[in-house]
Amino acid sequence: MPPGRSRTDTAAERGRLTARPLAADRPPDAPRGLHGLELGARRDGLVFVPQSYGPDRPMPLLVVLHGAGGEARQLMDLVAGRAEARGLLILSPDSRGRTWDAILGGFGPDVAFIDDALGHIFARYAVKPDRIAIGGFSDGASYALSLGITNGVLFSDILAFSPGFAAPDEAHGLPRIFISHGERDEVLPIERCSRRLVPRLRAGGYDVDYREFPDGHIVPDAMVDAALDRFLS
Repeated sequence: MPPGRSRTDTAAERGRLTARPLAADRPPDAPRGLHGLELGARRDGLVFVPQSYGPDRPMPLLVVLHGAGGEARQLMDLVAGRAEARGLLILSPDSRGRTWDAILGGFGPDVAFIDDALGHIFARYAVKPDRIAIGGFSDGASYALSLGITNGVLFSDILAFSPGFAAPDEAHGLPRIFISHGERDEVLPIERCSRRLVPRLRAGGYDVDYREFPDGHIVPDAMVDAALDRFLS
């Protein structure tokens, strides 16, 4: 147990997600296409379901997390166009505040909201339990690494585009990790971020596919495709 940690802390405060895919039947009329999550008020999220989805055809699920000051559409726009052809469910939640809770100081409200969102998805859609990934860009990538390593029993893969750091509360499982970073990134400089982070992850036993590209703080299409190819392989 980390220093200062109470045994009465909630699962969310420990960064632990409790939602899991269900064995029960799913409703045949669950919405397809792009639609609102409809769990929050001002800050909510988006869901994408391929038209080819059927309750008898479980699909992989990717949770994607936006950068600081962003919203669900930022990452949904990046991956939804690829999800139809790949047969991939997408969940893109909004952070509760201007960025994700652990970036601001500690796990809590965002973990609880993501847990509720996952429960919402699992109750309505058939998800492959061994093909669930979490990914993100910038602050969202740092949060995906932190939450993904903490919940490595749930997530098979982590897709981190230009992360700053990883700060898991604890480590469970060994999810595969994809990291990409621009060599000319002036927001999260590669020398201080991924080039320090990747060796530490590999030393911890993680299977890391690390790729650099000659550009700044962006997510090139080639990196998205490479990350999804690895996740779905």
